Amino acid sequence: MYITHCQLSLYNSPLFSNVHLKIQNKQTKPLHLTESGNSSGPTPGAKFSHILQKDAFLVFRSLCKLSMKPLSDGPPDPKSHELRSKILSLQLLLSILQNAGPVFRTNEMFINAIKQYLCVALSKNGVSSVPEVFELSLSIFLTLLSNFKTHLKMQIEVFFKEIFLYILETSTSSFDHKWMVIQTLTRICADAQSVVDIYVNYDCDLNAANIFERLVNDLSKIAQGRGSQELGMTNIQELSLRKKGLECLVSILKCMVEWSKDQYVNPNSQTTLGQEKPTEQESNETKHPETINRYGSLNSLDSTASSGIGSYSTQMSGTDNPEQFETQVGEFLGDNDKFNKEVMYAYVDQHDFSGKDFVSALRMFLEGFRLPGEAQKIDRLMEKFAARYLECNQGQTLFASADTAYVLAYSIIMLTTDLHSPQVKNKMTKEQYIKMNRGINDSKDLPEEYLSAIYNEIAGKKISMKETKELVIPTKSSKQNVASEKQRRLLYNLEMEQMAKTAKALMEAVSHVQAPFTSATHLEHVRPMFKLAWTPFLAAFSVGLQDCDDTEVASLCLEGIRCAIRIACIFSIQLERDAYVQALARFTLLTVSSGITEMKQKNIDTIKTLITVAHTDGNYLGNSWHEILKCISQLELAQLIGTGVKPRYISGTVRGREGSFTGTKDQAPDEFVGLGLVGGNVDWKQIASIQESIGETSSQSVVVAVDRIFTGSTRLDGNAIVDFVRWLCAVSMDELLSATHPRMFSLQKIVEISYYNMGRIRLQWSRIWEVIGDHFNKVGCNPNEDVAIFAVDSLRQLSMKFLEKGELANFRFQKDFLRPFEHIMKRNRSPTIRDMVVRCIAQMVNSQAANIRSGWKNIFSVFHLAASDQDESIVELAFQTTGHIVTIVFEKHFPATIDSFQDAVKCLSEFACNAAFPDTSMEAIRLIRHCAKYVSDRPQEYTSDDMNVAPEDRVWVRGWFPILFELSCIINRCKLDVRTRGLTVMFEIMKTYGHTYEKHWWQDLFRIVFRIFDNMKLPEQQTEKAEWMTTTCNHALYAICDVFTQYLEVLSDVLLDDIFAQLYWCVQQDNEQLARSGTNCLENVVILNGEKFTLEIWDKTCNCMLDIFKTTIPHALLTWRPTGGEAGPVSPSALREKQLVCFIKMKFPEQKLFAALLIKCVVQLELIQTIDNIVFFPATSKKEDAENLAAAQRDAVDFDVHVDTQDQGMYRFLTSQQLFKLLDCLLESHRFAKAFNSNNEQRTALWKAGFKGKSKPNLLKQETSSLACGLRILFRMYMDESRTGAWDEVQQRLLNVCSEALSYFLTLTSESHREAWTNLLLLFLTKVLKISDERFKAHASFYYPLLCEIMQFDLIPELRAVLRRFFLRIGVVFQISQPPEQEPGTNKQ
Repeated sequence: MYITHCQLSLYNSPLFSNVHLKIQNKQTKPLHLTESGNSSGPTPGAKFSHILQKDAFLVFRSLCKLSMKPLSDGPPDPKSHELRSKILSLQLLLSILQNAGPVFRTNEMFINAIKQYLCVALSKNGVSSVPEVFELSLSIFLTLLSNFKTHLKMQIEVFFKEIFLYILETSTSSFDHKWMVIQTLTRICADAQSVVDIYVNYDCDLNAANIFERLVNDLSKIAQGRGSQELGMTNIQELSLRKKGLECLVSILKCMVEWSKDQYVNPNSQTTLGQEKPTEQESNETKHPETINRYGSLNSLDSTASSGIGSYSTQMSGTDNPEQFETQVGEFLGDNDKFNKEVMYAYVDQHDFSGKDFVSALRMFLEGFRLPGEAQKIDRLMEKFAARYLECNQGQTLFASADTAYVLAYSIIMLTTDLHSPQVKNKMTKEQYIKMNRGINDSKDLPEEYLSAIYNEIAGKKISMKETKELVIPTKSSKQNVASEKQRRLLYNLEMEQMAKTAKALMEAVSHVQAPFTSATHLEHVRPMFKLAWTPFLAAFSVGLQDCDDTEVASLCLEGIRCAIRIACIFSIQLERDAYVQALARFTLLTVSSGITEMKQKNIDTIKTLITVAHTDGNYLGNSWHEILKCISQLELAQLIGTGVKPRYISGTVRGREGSFTGTKDQAPDEFVGLGLVGGNVDWKQIASIQESIGETSSQSVVVAVDRIFTGSTRLDGNAIVDFVRWLCAVSMDELLSATHPRMFSLQKIVEISYYNMGRIRLQWSRIWEVIGDHFNKVGCNPNEDVAIFAVDSLRQLSMKFLEKGELANFRFQKDFLRPFEHIMKRNRSPTIRDMVVRCIAQMVNSQAANIRSGWKNIFSVFHLAASDQDESIVELAFQTTGHIVTIVFEKHFPATIDSFQDAVKCLSEFACNAAFPDTSMEAIRLIRHCAKYVSDRPQEYTSDDMNVAPEDRVWVRGWFPILFELSCIINRCKLDVRTRGLTVMFEIMKTYGHTYEKHWWQDLFRIVFRIFDNMKLPEQQTEKAEWMTTTCNHALYAICDVFTQYLEVLSDVLLDDIFAQLYWCVQQDNEQLARSGTNCLENVVILNGEKFTLEIWDKTCNCMLDIFKTTIPHALLTWRPTGGEAGPVSPSALREKQLVCFIKMKFPEQKLFAALLIKCVVQLELIQTIDNIVFFPATSKKEDAENLAAAQRDAVDFDVHVDTQDQGMYRFLTSQQLFKLLDCLLESHRFAKAFNSNNEQRTALWKAGFKGKSKPNLLKQETSSLACGLRILFRMYMDESRTGAWDEVQQRLLNVCSEALSYFLTLTSESHREAWTNLLLLFLTKVLKISDERFKAHASFYYPLLCEIMQFDLIPELRAVLRRFFLRIGVVFQISQPPEQEPGTNKQ
């Protein structure tokens, strides 16, 4: 009572109240009362404003000194004067400090008094064993810390280091002391400013002790209960101290969370799908300042694009106050309603971006309206802009597709925001901008010069976007932007005003340097604080959860872990974040080996905490999602058991043969084992108790909270959703790995979140689908059919929804989305799954054809894979759908499908090549023929992004060429009937549409056509090769010649060399049919087109014939020798036996040689006939021979030349030199035949070896026809007035050839051989008889002796008649006799 009365009377006395009043009046009427130098002031020259201030100072100093009076030795007596005096003085000091006004808190005299007197007093009383004194000392210290810390940096350090922490650490201090200290710390740790200030002023000062670090370590030890045994505390005392320790730790973490709260964004505050947190752009920079560049890659682009625009528009809206109308236009154009989109498309299509560079086009586009703030709306506008830009600049850009333009447009808007926003301090560099755009051009880079030019242009002049004021992107208070600035300041704020004149006596004793107390303001301090202390925090919470079942302890530990995760998340401290999340996951007991058998309430609470973390910190969890989603997966299993669901309802239980389950009475189902139950025999009562203990995991609140994680995924930012999806897929893979009990919980969730998030901007959705699509690739190929079926069906549903959104030209979103169907079709060999994939795609085509664009490529790819299947139903359905696309969809939506036209043709080709279904093959070829009509009707539709393709060639590269190429593939791959049909259709298309082809197109085309013959150059089975030659090659040869003839003017330069080379190749083959066709085609080409041939072409033609002649002379007929000679006479039977042995010995090689020689003989004959037909026209020579014979029979040689037939030949187009070349060939052939026919021994040997039939081989026809043709050419030239220059050479050649022929005839011994020469002699004599007398003289004198010799042979009457004429004419010409009288009727003949 005494103490209280004194205390009140002192505080209410005029002394301190006037000090207080003076404080109030100080600003208006300052009074300066100076103490004289000899007064009792603290220092000479000290100043007070009022006498009362001096009194207050003196009282304060006296109380301090009074409190320092020592107590008497021995145990303190509560009634003793000294103790009561000490306690009173301390209480009064506490009151003074608690009620001190601004003057007391700031005046130098009072501050020095506190330092010199009060702090010294506290250092003595702070270690008092009297609890009341100790408690008062702590209270005074708290007040000093609260009100005077800026002046007492060194003193506070001493108090913490020497008193607080020492008492906590030493084992000699009492429980009461520890308890009082920890109570005081609880109050200190509840104030965020104090906690951060302690760290900044001591742990960050090299000259000071690490107070914060020691404090956390000491509290952690207390919270873990370490050292309690030494103190001899009771269990209750230990628990209460542990709780206080935990409470302090949690308070510190809460302070840190509070301090950094402006940097945290709760995803649940983001209500619009696909929106980003507004400062993602800034926070990207601060996530890993040590290792990661802010603009590390485009992975952060989608997260920052809309937010960049958002923050930019916020800045702009303050200065730019546009009309409401333009705002509404932007909002209207960006809306997702069908009508709005149509208007927007029409509006964008009004812009002509032709020839404009990309930035200029973007500027032009953004001038017409104000860009809306909602990311979805901006996304739609940018997407259409990109599509329109590519449409206007087809093939003129560097962009692989519209996707590139779309991403680049976003990055340009970001760059504008960054470079021209005053709130962004660290501007993006050119290198960062280039790095940010890596890999956006279809996984390749745009040229650095190009991006550099864009950067320079934007840096020079920002894009004047007229954005709206209202934004859907949620923005925090203005403090958010301040926080962002703080992040970019130096770690320590060195600009704070330093308190003047703080270096007084006590300060100098501790340190000689100035020690200003920095009042912390920066958010970033929390990062190093947490990194310093995270381990003791984690240890305390882990031990608490592990050892103690007390609900309050568990609750504190979970709250602490939650706060720690929040801090780690905010500052992206990955290792620490993962450690805390793993600890939390471990204490759920869902994923650890001990299993759910030990689950208690604290574990249930841990599960709830984990779910809460997922819900509130999703944007920051990164790889920690793995642990969380693993737990949620196991939680679903626990819920099934907890709610008493029978094992058969748990997905994946394996059935026995009769449908019973494999789990027996003594064996637990696999699910229990999966949750950590020990396998083998299990007590079912135990399982019942487990079900009861984990029943709470199935409570409505838990189930709803788990669902909210997935439904809330729409609110995660662009990077977080990708992490979430990646780890959900990883957990799903783990669930599906079980061969006997795969679970599909996470797979179902993947499907759900795909639905929820499909409305995100395309840039984000592409990244999400990259992960999910890859997962579907794997799951769709799962060996368990049920799993694969679920995957394919889910894909179908998602695809139908995705396709409903449609796609603009030149984009590839659909192509990426549908790729899993392709992958599954390629890798999964299960007929059921393959059939299902085909059915899904067919359904898409039937219902969504109008919306499909880039997706057609995947569709045709799936059908291409189905086309080679052996399952009839799969092939049938795929072909029906392909047919439907080609006949109906192409007709309606050809521009949308044109990019996939080549894929369609390739797909049809694959159907045609499936030998198992010939009807389908024929129909597929018909559809390819149908495709040609589309190309012909709509050539203007064909465009190409390939800058290497000239605009006029696009219809060839993307239309005609694929059709003709695939037909050639069919020809090369298929059986006879199908390839014949393919060949027919290919040449039909050429003949029908060839008039539209350019010259260089033909070159490409015939490279394909000649592959038909290349196919035969490969070594294959002889029979198959022979069939190819006689059918396909033969057919192709004639067709090529037809096409050549039809389009001669275009093709003569392009194709003739190739045709001659191909014909030459044909006659080289060991195939009589093909060889005959080759020479026949040569003849046709020349006869049909020779009139239009140039001199150069005729040279090539003659050379071709020469080459064929030379290479087909069968020289081996003269050089061949049988193996082994004959020794002496042998009997006929022995001879037959020997022939048989020889035949067996030689077997195939000689048979093959003889066959080849025979074909060469045939070619020689064919070629002789060909030359004859070309020069004189077919049938002319035969007709002439018949007439010669008839005239001889009538004994009247007709001297008239039959010009009517002869002039149809090509003789008149050939030069004399060319004719002489042909003549040389004919004569060489003739001489070879003569040599062979004269070599009786060789012919006999060949005959015996089995060469050519029953009689000895001969070349009589070759011998006579070659000479006959040569003679006709020579005599025709001899009579030709236009070739007078060559007459001398012709005459010389005639004389030599004819005399040589007659000499040879005289050597013939065989009657049949001489008969073969009859027509030849008739021709020769008739031609000679028709020449002029002058020339006749020269010839007659040359041949006369030979013809006289011929008379001794038994000649036919016709030949004798002509000879008679010859000799009679000799008499007349040489004037030996008179001309005979004309016989009656001679002239008439």
